[in-house]
Amino acid sequence: MKTKKSWREKLADSKDLPRIETITEKLRKTWGTGTFVIPAPMEVDEIMKMVPRGKLITINEIRKKLALKHGTDIACPITTGIFAWIAANAASEDEAEGKKRITPYWRTLKTGGELNHKYPGGIEKQTGLLEAEGFEVIKKGKKTVVYEYSKYLIGV
Repeated sequence: MKTKKSWREKLADSKDLPRIETITEKLRKTWGTGTFVIPAPMEVDEIMKMVPRGKLITINEIRKKLALKHGTDIACPITTGIFAWIAANAASEDEAEGKKRITPYWRTLKTGGELNHKYPGGIEKQTGLLEAEGFEVIKKGKKTVVYEYSKYLIGV
């Protein structure tokens, strides 16, 4: 019987990535024309690790950094989001093993400064970690966001 891969193993498994592709006819309406990169999971984790205490990044900012790095028009929004989620879970695994220096996944937000309910511990844990660093977390309709998040974004 196959044993389930740990989040750390999933993060380290780059398969054949990164890979650059041409934006297909089907995707042009939403992505535009040109090329896109499907990043390796570790590339997303590396960017997330660079966000210092007191700063934030969004998935879209990560995508911009990846596109710039690979010389493409965009980075795939689907895989970038999935790999951020894998990085967050790998960090949670590391934390559970007693490691002190983990990927600060709570500083990676969705579009509009929204917290990611799929991260380990959900909105509650992410809120606690962000508030411990001095950020104000508020409800905006049904969403939970960092108040004035754009003031804290790291540059591309």
